[in-house]
Amino acid sequence: MNEPENGDPGLILPFTAIDRRMLPVVGGKAANLGEMVLAGFPVPPGFCVTTAAYDLVAADAGLEPTLAALAVAEAGDTERLAELATEARSHILEAGISDVLARAIAAAYGDLGDGTPVPVAIRSSATAEDLPSASFAGQQDTYLNVVGVESVLDAVRRCWASLWTDRAVSYRATNGIDPHGVRLAVAVQRMVDASVAGVLFTANPVTGKRREAVIDASPGLGE
Repeated sequence: MNEPENGDPGLILPFTAIDRRMLPVVGGKAANLGEMVLAGFPVPPGFCVTTAAYDLVAADAGLEPTLAALAVAEAGDTERLAELATEARSHILEAGISDVLARAIAAAYGDLGDGTPVPVAIRSSATAEDLPSASFAGQQDTYLNVVGVESVLDAVRRCWASLWTDRAVSYRATNGIDPHGVRLAVAVQRMVDASVAGVLFTANPVTGKRREAVIDASPGLGE
């Protein structure tokens, strides 16, 4: 995997090399996963395709004119926002992944299974998520049980494109977030045979009480 060198985080980072200070490079989700690893919690192994990789693809996709249009679009103009969101997704999906990046992702994926294809989760990790003023939960896409290098590459591309779903674009516009400042990293994490899955709220989402924790869980993967 690409380890940090001379201050350059590289295109790929293992969870073991990530902490919260790297949020601009790895996004909120991957930064938190890295912190959990550092704290000694049991975390399924994985790696992060950094925002540097997204920047390469976005530049190749010619996304700038669309971002400029989004920056001046009215938050209440849902039709225009949806039109620009579709345009942005198309640019990302049509852009190619460079050979260098594809090889880096393939190598990191291979390490997760010692060369044997294993099922992984492809998880969005945006630089603008889990903020004090806006959670962004569920705004970008996640893909489960992805197996094989080509499937992983395709899911990573679709994850990048999900940064520009209609709902994500509208949510950011409503919260006044500049589209130029939003980037997406992707966490690739080995799947586990889950008996139970869910979410822990560190404040009661119903009553707002911050001294009450609430777990919402269901059998299996929680889908």
